[in-house]
This record gives sequence, C-alpha cells and structure tokens, in this order.
Amino acid sequence: MNISLLTLGCKVNQAESSQIAAKLLAHGWKVVDLDGHPDLCIINTCSVTSKSDYQSRQLIRKAAKTGSRIIVTGCYSELNGEAVRSMDGVAEVVANNAKESIINQLCNITSCNNRGLDTDQRSRHFTKVQDGCNNACSYCVIPMARGRSMSRKINEVIEEIAHLEGFYNEVVITGIHLGTYGYDLIPKVTLPVLIRTILLETKVKRIRLSSLEINEIDEELMEVLQEKRVCNHLHIPLQSGDDKILRMMNRKYNSLQFEDKVLSIARRLPETSIGTDIIAGFPGEGENEFENTRKLLETTPITYAHVFPFSPRIGTVAFEMRPRVDELAIKERCKVLRALAKRKKRDNMHNQVGKILDVIVEEIDDRGYCSGTTANYLRVRARLNTPRVKDVAYVRIADAAEDTLIGYPTEPL
Repeated sequence: MNISLLTLGCKVNQAESSQIAAKLLAHGWKVVDLDGHPDLCIINTCSVTSKSDYQSRQLIRKAAKTGSRIIVTGCYSELNGEAVRSMDGVAEVVANNAKESIINQLCNITSCNNRGLDTDQRSRHFTKVQDGCNNACSYCVIPMARGRSMSRKINEVIEEIAHLEGFYNEVVITGIHLGTYGYDLIPKVTLPVLIRTILLETKVKRIRLSSLEINEIDEELMEVLQEKRVCNHLHIPLQSGDDKILRMMNRKYNSLQFEDKVLSIARRLPETSIGTDIIAGFPGEGENEFENTRKLLETTPITYAHVFPFSPRIGTVAFEMRPRVDELAIKERCKVLRALAKRKKRDNMHNQVGKILDVIVEEIDDRGYCSGTTANYLRVRARLNTPRVKDVAYVRIADAAEDTLIGYPTEPL
C-alpha cells in the first residue's frame, strides 16, 4: 500500500515523521508523494505561527483531493482537534504524545523498536531526545500543544544512534526545549552528558544540535562543543534585542547577556556558525525598541537569522497585549532585518573561501555535481569523484554564489 507523509514545522516534527516513515517502510508500506496515488496520507502539522496554521489547513485540503484516508497529528491538530476532525477526508486525529500509535495501528504491532530506521532516505537522521517545554514565553502556544518537558533515557538514545551508524554520517539531536534535556530524569543528567556518551559509545561522524537557549550554554557545554565530531553550528533564538520587549516576552535573559555569550562563543569557537530567530513587531515595539534589535543583530557575530512577523496566538498572554504594531510597520521591519541577515550570511560565506570543509552529500544531479551541507551549516556544490548520497566529502571552497558555496574535492587537513 502507498503512504504519503507530509511534515511542517520544527526538527522535532521532522524526527517524528522520519521515524514513522522508516518503520512503515520496514513493514511493507511504500512512501510516495501526493501525486503518487497514496492510500493513506499522514500529515504532521505545526502551529508556531498563524501562517503555520494556514499551511496545515492547506496541506489537509490538498491531501483530501487525492481521495486518500487522512491521519492528522502535530501541534495544529492538538490545539484545534474538533476543527480538524470536521475537515473533508480526515479519518483520524492523533495526539502529539500518541504518534507511535500510528505505527502500531497500521502495522498491527504492539511495540516500536528501531527496526527499519535504515530505510529512511534522508542524508542525516533526526533523533528526538526531549519533548515539551516548561517555559512560558508570552507569545508561544507550543507548551499547550506539547506539554511539560520530558526526556528520553540515555540508553534509548544511544541504542537508536548506534543502530544508525552504518547508514548515516550525521545525527541531529532535537528537542522542543533541548537545553533542559535530562532535568526530569532520575537521576538527573544534562545535555553535555548525553553528548559525551554519544561520542564515547557510538561512531557517528557528525553530531549536530538543534536550537538552544542562550542561558543554557554553560561551561560544560562549551567544552563539549569543542569536540571535532560535534558540528560547529549553534542556533540560539534572540527574539528581540530590547530588554523591555524581552521582559514582555517572558524570556529569561537580557540583551547584554545574549551579546556577551555570543561574543564568548565566537572567541572560543571562531569557526562556528551562529544562527538566531527574531520576532519583529511584538506588541509595544516602537522605533527605539526595534532599533535596539537591529543594532544587536548588526554588532554580534550572528551568521544567519530567521525573521518572523509577530503572530498573535489565541490563548497566549501576548494575544491580549496592546498596543499592537501596525502591519505595514511590521512588514518594513521584517524587510530591514532580513536584508541585514542576508548581508551577514553573505559575509560569512565569503569568509569560507580557501578553507577545506567537510560536506554531507545530499543530492547528485545528472551531470555529477553534488550538493550538501557543511558541519558549520552552509550549502556547498562541487563535482566529486564517485559520490554517493550520505557520504562525507572534503571540499576546498573556491567561491560563494548566492546561497551556495562552490568548491572542488580535496583531502582533509
């Protein structure tokens, strides 16, 4: 039977969908696109912004046109269950904490193990180690959709990654609030302990971390980040560079703390790419507050930024906050920040010229040119000798064009 698996949103959703797909493949299902006449469509939705809600609804409607049976899960359906159930074609809505039941139901099995993970066609594997969030950021609905922080036991994570060693050269460690990994376990452990255990007990070549909060990057984690097998790439949400707005957002740091920590990371790990998220137009953000954000992005060694317009979410504290920022002003502020982020990314890419970078091959075109991602999270295109998808290649960077580095194969230093 044919199955289509459609995923929106964060790396945690990608990790969950990847595991579902792999296990269904192992039990005889065939994964196809929507135009491949699926018998079943599983949609893993997102609700981080109103745009994500819209995209989730559109994806459900698009799937319904195929006539397939539709199972919907993820944060949008978690928060809007009745509305999703009433949509054409939807046969079932599955809670976030019950996604494994999809596999049990379709494969007629009573437990899930790591069988079939090797069948995933991605170039890297996403391993979810933590779910939920104990923070209460005033703009965010995700704690309502995901619940409180819950961590997987270290031995379960190690078992999954060890099983993948022969199939993937990179594992992405993901979580909704990754920096709180292990706080709920007995005995309590930490994210650095998990990473060190992965380094000691597996041979996976690259370990990448998903998003981390600035105040969770402590000395113990800084030491782990210096390990060669840990990717020199961090994503650290800023959200605003103004202290008043950060307090209104209920973020747990101020602009100076963010600046000091990012500068410290750049000094100690100078080859590390540092990305961030910024929300433009939060209620109460005037020109001065916006300028503080722009200046902080300008002056810190951030190498790329995702800029989002403020999205009022029903049920959050920020939904009731006033005054709201004019939509045209939000649009203009997003434009300014995105232009600045684009320039900083371009500068970082030009700084890579002449360097030798390791690349995970993700795509190979019919002319033999390969595209892939470096440890420091940059896109590279090069013509390699006898390439295979998922291989690690070493490329000397010769040029930077648009969003892609251009290089040629070489030997590692």
